[in-house]
Amino acid sequence: MHPSPSERDPYNGLSRAEPTLPSSAYWDSEAYQRDLDAIWHKSWLLVSREADLAQPLAFRTFRIGTQEIVILRDETGELRAFHNTCRHRGSQLCQKSEGRLKARLITCPYHAWSYSLRGDLVRVTSKSLPDGFDKADHPLYRVALSVWRGFVFVNLQQAAAGSAGTSFDPASGDLANWPLETLVSGHVLRKVMNCNWKIFWENFNECLHCPGVHKDLSRLVPIYGRGLMSRHDDPDWGRHADNDAPEFSGGLRAGAETWSRDGHAHGPVLPGLTPAERAAGQTYATSLPSMFIVGHVDYVRTVRLMPLGPEQTELTAEWLFAPEALAETDIDNVVAFGTQVLEEDAAICEINQKGLRSMRHQAGVLMPEEYDLHRFHNWVRERHAALEATA
Repeated sequence: MHPSPSERDPYNGLSRAEPTLPSSAYWDSEAYQRDLDAIWHKSWLLVSREADLAQPLAFRTFRIGTQEIVILRDETGELRAFHNTCRHRGSQLCQKSEGRLKARLITCPYHAWSYSLRGDLVRVTSKSLPDGFDKADHPLYRVALSVWRGFVFVNLQQAAAGSAGTSFDPASGDLANWPLETLVSGHVLRKVMNCNWKIFWENFNECLHCPGVHKDLSRLVPIYGRGLMSRHDDPDWGRHADNDAPEFSGGLRAGAETWSRDGHAHGPVLPGLTPAERAAGQTYATSLPSMFIVGHVDYVRTVRLMPLGPEQTELTAEWLFAPEALAETDIDNVVAFGTQVLEEDAAICEINQKGLRSMRHQAGVLMPEEYDLHRFHNWVRERHAALEATA
């Protein structure tokens, strides 16, 4: 979750050994279903960028656990989301992952029930209707949709509260100075990881693994090379309070500007960033359980997760640039570095997953630097408890 404490904040570390979630939480099918019911079916989830559905009649389908959702832009330009399921006998409606509808209708491929792009049932193929049947009673199953700064989120709750903008971790960084709405996609990485979705978030929330797993990243962000995410992770941070060296203060190594293979910006620095934002090198914003976004001085990187099963998670990463930078810049130096870090993370998460089925390993134990894992575990526990309270 990458909090950004102020200079006045005390040491972040845990003061006592805390247990992890039980090992079965990462591979048991019933535990996975509880995660879906308590978290994934009740949260705002990133599924797309608005630009991916720019034209009327454009659609995309997404899988969230066992649920398949279709998002489209109707003839008036409004975005809408539905379960990808016909009200007749449950057939899948759109078979492709993306495309453009041929007409202002969604027509079931099985029995040709047709729906308007607002989701209303407008035509059935039966020669007569049963007594009491009213098309108005059989619209598509609507899904709540919210747009945040050019990003499209959905929420599977029938009465979803709030909006995508309210779903971000309060400890997240502020990306108000990044022009998220106008950035364009330069590269997309899609990968299926053989690990539970929580394993990835745990890895994201600590840097004890960084010196051994991310050697190049640790050279770029020297404090990561000490196994820490910020100066306040160090029990002796006060002793280094006046030391601006990046291995103590955080930020990029001397002379580096951004996350890239050579540490240099590969395009113009985005306008409007403060000196502190430029100096930090990376600013994280997190919306559990589905995404985080990182602002760099010359581009933005988003990472989206979707659960595919108890031990399988889909990762989609996207690199976003200013339009003029994308037209003039060789982005390979940037993309190659970010891809390397994500591949390293995915590989170590899969190794973590493989060891969890030991009959002797009932739960792990957290070290002081893993305070954000403890916060994440409590977030999971609280949502499970809230579901049980309503059962």
